[in-house]
This record gives sequence, structure tokens and C-alpha cells, in this order.
Amino acid sequence: MEVEQVLHMNGGIGEASYANNSLVQQKVISLTRPIREEAITSLYYKKIPRTLSIADLGCSSGPNTFFVVTEIIKAIENLCRELNQNSPEYNVFMNDLPGNDFNNIFRSLDSFKQNLMISNNNKFEKNSCGPCFLFGAPGSFYGRLFANKSIHFVHASYSLQWLSKVPEGIENNKGNIYMSSTSPLNVLNAYYEQFRRDFSFFLKCRGEEVVEGGVMVLTFLGRRSDDPSSKECCYIWELMAAALNQMVLEGIIKEEQMDAFNIPQYTPSPSEVKLEVESEGSFTINRLEVSEVNWNAFENNWNAMDFESEESESLSDGGYNVAQCMRAVAEPLLVSHFGEDIIEYVFSRYQKLLTDRMSKEKTKFFNVTVSLTRNA
Repeated sequence: MEVEQVLHMNGGIGEASYANNSLVQQKVISLTRPIREEAITSLYYKKIPRTLSIADLGCSSGPNTFFVVTEIIKAIENLCRELNQNSPEYNVFMNDLPGNDFNNIFRSLDSFKQNLMISNNNKFEKNSCGPCFLFGAPGSFYGRLFANKSIHFVHASYSLQWLSKVPEGIENNKGNIYMSSTSPLNVLNAYYEQFRRDFSFFLKCRGEEVVEGGVMVLTFLGRRSDDPSSKECCYIWELMAAALNQMVLEGIIKEEQMDAFNIPQYTPSPSEVKLEVESEGSFTINRLEVSEVNWNAFENNWNAMDFESEESESLSDGGYNVAQCMRAVAEPLLVSHFGEDIIEYVFSRYQKLLTDRMSKEKTKFFNVTVSLTRNA
């Protein structure tokens, strides 16, 4: 499986599209806003150039695509007004793999520019914002994307956990599709080493592209635990593996197909992120934090008492919501390996497994966010 060719979120605006199933990602972006605001302010006081270049890596498509870029530009505009400074011009680069739905992004361009003119509290009047020029930048961020020393602010959220390829030498990870509590030690090590190579090269590439004093804010789907097979990061995939294994037993898919399928992802701990940043050396860490969000993004302030009082229909909806969220992410990978015919079967079983687990325990995604400054 060539990851660059098949790794993309479901495009369009259908029921299983990423555009309609990305509330978890939106909540994570909202949770990490204070870290971005701090980074933006720090960047501004180092002197904003006449043209400010912003790159959003792994931008995908849908309602979240322009959320952070709009936020960054409005924050800069506020600072300009407070200090009576002229607005810069903005170059905005939207990056993702070539299979991403860039057409949907470009169709939203007029709406994006209109939103720049009017903030939620109506401070921004028409034409008060500096000119903004938007560019698509298709390609893997595990390689050079931009000219040398040309980017001032890099943002990536829920994209860097994806690896450049499935780790090699994990043929003995039978019955699993990712790291799990039953994975052999060599499988865990192979995943970690692939993450180290990929993230280190990512930092090297960005180190060449980001100006001295420029900043990056990166959010990974990750874990608090130092255990790479922790339920914090692996359980969501273990349940999908269980659904696929049911289909093996029923003869719907072949066992050798199942054993050959592995997710190209690594969900790092804060210490693993810190180690690679310090080892590569291009950037200095300003902040490194962990946050969490419910699997079911429609739940607010979950607690056991509230959850036990939920009706079974609500629980079913929760399982459906999470299954749809994961389908928007994983369906292209599954289709590439197993074919389209099995998709409805997989997610029907997966939803039932999710509903059962979510009725019995607290389920959360963990996010590792790091704010970095390019060294001189």
C-alpha cells in the first residue's frame, strides 16, 4: 500500500464525508487555541514582515479547513490595531496529499475571504484586513514543500500522527491492524522507529523552510502514557480489528488479507515528541501539553452518572457518531486494501462494538500539542 496514494479523508459533502464528520478535530482545534494565540503574539513582537506566510499542513477539507488560518490572521490584525501598525499581506499555503479534496477548498475561498472581513464581535470592517493570497500546496510534508526561509507560521493538527508508510517487518502482527496489547515487541519498536524517522525528517524540512524566529504549532493524536500499546491510543483501532476479525470468521474476508492490513499511524507521547525535537535541533520547544476530548464529540462534560441515565437510543447514536468519524478517516485505506464491498459490513459491526464499549467505560482521544520556535 503506497500511503501517499491512498491516505486522504473522505471528500465531498455526503453522509460519510470528512466535511460532515470532523467535530472531534474541531474541538481539538478549539482546545489548543491559547497555545496558538501565544505563538502568534510572540511572532508579532519579533516584527511582522510586510508579507507574512502561513502554512497549514494536512489541511484536509470541510468546515475546519480555514478555521485556524482565519483565527491567525484575525489575531495579527487585532495586534496591528492595538499598536497602530499597518497590516501585512498574507500568503496562505494549504497543504495535503494530492488525493485530498482541494476542489472543495477552492470552492470555499470566497466564504473564507468574507469571514476575514467580519469578526464575531464586528471589529473588522470591509477591506480592513491586509490582502490575503491563498495557494494549494499538494504533497507529503515528509519532504520539502516551500522555498528556503519563506514561512513564518506553520500549523498542523491531527495530521502528523500519520506515517509516511506502514513500518516494515511487522508481518507477525496477526489479528491486529495497529499496535495493540497483543502486538509482539518488534511491532511496537518498528512503529516507533518509523515515527522517529518521519518526524525527524519533518523537522529538518521545516527547519529549512521556516524563517529564523518563525513558529510552529503542531497537534498530534497521541497519548499520555509511555506505553505505546496503551488503550489511550490503540483501543479505537483494536475495536475496528475486532470487527474485521468477525468478518474473517464469517468468511467475508480472507485471513491473509486481514493479516496484511496495518494502519500507517503512530500516536506519540509528549516525551517522544520532545526527544525528537531536541535531537533534530532546528527548533526550541516553548510549550508541550496534553489535552483530551471524548470519542463522541457530541458529549459534553461526560460523567458516569449522566452516562448511566442515557437511554439506549442515545448510546446507539454515540456509537454511530464515532463510527462515522472513523469512517471518514479510514474508509479510503480500507477500500484500497479490501475493496468497496466490505465497507458497510465493517462499519455496521464496528458501530455495535463502539456502542457496547462506550456504554461501559469512559472513552477519550488524547492530544499532544507542541509550540516551537525556529532557532537562529
